[in-house]
Amino acid sequence: MTDKGLFDLIRERKGAALTQADVDAINAVIGQPPLAKGDWQIGAAGAALIHSFESLRLVAYPDPDSKNGLPVTNGWGTTVDEDGKPIKLGAVWTRGKADRLWLRDQKRFVAAVNKLVAGYPTTQAQFDALVSFAYNVGEGAAGLGGSTLLKKHRAGDFAGARAEFARWNKNDGKVSNGLIRRRAAEAELYAGRV
Repeated sequence: MTDKGLFDLIRERKGAALTQADVDAINAVIGQPPLAKGDWQIGAAGAALIHSFESLRLVAYPDPDSKNGLPVTNGWGTTVDEDGKPIKLGAVWTRGKADRLWLRDQKRFVAAVNKLVAGYPTTQAQFDALVSFAYNVGEGAAGLGGSTLLKKHRAGDFAGARAEFARWNKNDGKVSNGLIRRRAAEAELYAGRV
């Protein structure tokens, strides 16, 4: 029986339309992720994954893998200061400032991923992995928003989407060991193995 057939049968037996809560409960039983409603928050596993790769730095430093050192980063991987301008090399921050800007950046990427997956089946682990990915590569057309990874996720091809993480392992056209490790960790989280 197909999922549609199952839902039709349950709807018929219930004698009424299924609510979103009904659909989510049925999906939980048959192993389908719930439909993303656009109000996800990053979970502890997602935040921990981002922090593990971004590491807290209180003196701004150049990107070690890029040819020109850009972007300059500070705090928890922040590349833009409060004024919307790129971080200046050598800028010194307090832990409080780093944490404030982490929360600002986190909000931005959580909101972006919510928009990108709204209406598509998504688990918390998948959402967290996608936020980490967007935090690193961006949420726009050149990043998550235009990626085959997102297209496969939206199509419900979760194994295919998981495999796509590994393709994003280059910085300035050069394979980066750090990005290989990060993409592997994101793929594991996406699969719910963390």
